[in-house]
Amino acid sequence: MTLEHLDIGKDAEIVSVNTSENMKKRLLDLGLVPGTKIKPILSSGEKEFVAYMIRRTLIAIRKEDAKKIIVREIYD
Repeated sequence: MTLEHLDIGKDAEIVSVNTSENMKKRLLDLGLVPGTKIKPILSSGEKEFVAYMIRRTLIAIRKEDAKKIIVREIYD
């Protein structure tokens, strides 16, 4: 599943980042590497941006970029 489809409050693990090389480098620098846990916390009014908790840091990611990040939902 892609990150854009992960519901608010659900935990997931990043599987891969399939964006352009420039964006991929930025996301990897922010800690979005395979195996990292990620959780959507809140979204903007039009859901253009979603804030995600990654390694105890809140990071906003555009919907267009979230479409290119593959995640696997974690079930407790």
